[in-house]
Order: sequence, then C-alpha cells, then structure tokens
Amino acid sequence: MRFYVGSSFSNIEEVRFMRNELIALGHTHTYDWTQNERATSIDALRSIGEEEVSGIQSADFVVILLPGGKGAHVELGIAIGMNKHVFLYDLGDQMMNMKETSTFYHVNAVQRLEGPFNALPYQIQDRLKLSSHV
Repeated sequence: MRFYVGSSFSNIEEVRFMRNELIALGHTHTYDWTQNERATSIDALRSIGEEEVSGIQSADFVVILLPGGKGAHVELGIAIGMNKHVFLYDLGDQMMNMKETSTFYHVNAVQRLEGPFNALPYQIQDRLKLSSHV
C-alpha cells in the first residue's frame, strides 16, 4: 500500500524511521518531505505544499506523528476528509492532554496507536490486514 507520514521538522528522525520501516514491510512512500530544507520563500512553500497534498491524495494510509505543527494538522484534516486510513501516534503528551489535544485526534476515522515507537510499523501493518478482511 502507499503511505504518507506527516509530523513536524522536530520529529524528522522519527519520520525517517517510520518511512524506512514501512518501506521494508513492502509499502510505497508517496512523498518524502524530510528531503526538503525549510522553505525560504512563498514560491517554495507553495511547491512543497502541492507535493504534500499530492502525496496524501495518492496514499492509501497516512501516519501522523505528534507533536505536529500547522502543516501536520492540515495533513491530518486532508487525510480524514479523503477517508484515508489515518494512524496517529503521540511522541509526547499532546493526544490525551486536555489542554493540548484536538477534537480531530479522537474522531472515529483516526486510529490512535500506542506502545513502543519501534513497534508502530508492525502495529500499522496488522491493522491494515485486519481492515482488508472486513
């Protein structure tokens, strides 16, 4: 299946780990925003944004790693709006903290992941297999 991973630049190593592990499991990455430098112009922002939207649109599932910035939350909204499989994992304390959480982290379309970070790719793989048998 095709996937996209959204998060913030502060989680770039975790995003790369997730990308590499999901590729090793046979999935295809739709767009790797971690290869970009921080945008320094509006034109660069536009170009990167278009690539990210396209990456989400062509993905079968989207992984969002919290904490995420504005972009990650827009990516979450696009994925939910397009009825993608959405997997959400909190590297900090944002998801269950009432001062930091978002209503959209808790909607039925979002599958919240828990447990050790390095086990997440296998957890996602298992959930995708289960959903394909429904």
